[in-house]
Amino acid sequence: MRAHAPQEVTQLLQAWCRGDSAALDRLIPLVYHELHRLAHQCMLREPAGHLLQTTALVNEAYLRLINASQVEWHNRAHFFAISANLMRRILVDFARSRRYKKRRAGTLNAQIDFDRGQIPQSQPGADVIALNDALEGLAAFDPRGAKVVELRFFGGLSVEETAEVVGVSPKTVKRDWAAAKVWLLGEMKRGGGD
Repeated sequence: MRAHAPQEVTQLLQAWCRGDSAALDRLIPLVYHELHRLAHQCMLREPAGHLLQTTALVNEAYLRLINASQVEWHNRAHFFAISANLMRRILVDFARSRRYKKRRAGTLNAQIDFDRGQIPQSQPGADVIALNDALEGLAAFDPRGAKVVELRFFGGLSVEETAEVVGVSPKTVKRDWAAAKVWLLGEMKRGGGD
């Protein structure tokens, strides 16, 4: 299988955005492997035996993406940023539907390992919900920091890939990442203000 230039993906995204449905048919095989990698990164944080599997997460994200034709795609990186966001939301919705209860202050949810992208396995659904709620709080006053966390933690993007999506330098991504992690852990220890 040949490697596809980011420009080819960007051109297909833009053609799809202009209403060319055949572009979507050509696009999906080009991005499927990366979508699967993103889903795999997300699922690594879920417990063994999770009812939602990697391929199901990819399929659900795909269904939501094909209904997002009104999105004006900027480039390949923008597509994968939106995909990471969708996967996060799917996992949060799934955790909420399974009726996980949000943890209170002083519990294990403050042990999330942001650098390894790991959530403790004791009650991961609650941790995903708690992290999502804290991330939404962060987005209220630091949208770029929240986007960096979403892309790095949920999307598994590198510092350089995140910098491309956000439109800042890798040094700025590292600074935002460090500050956001400290704030999120503090917020989760407090229990999100509950």
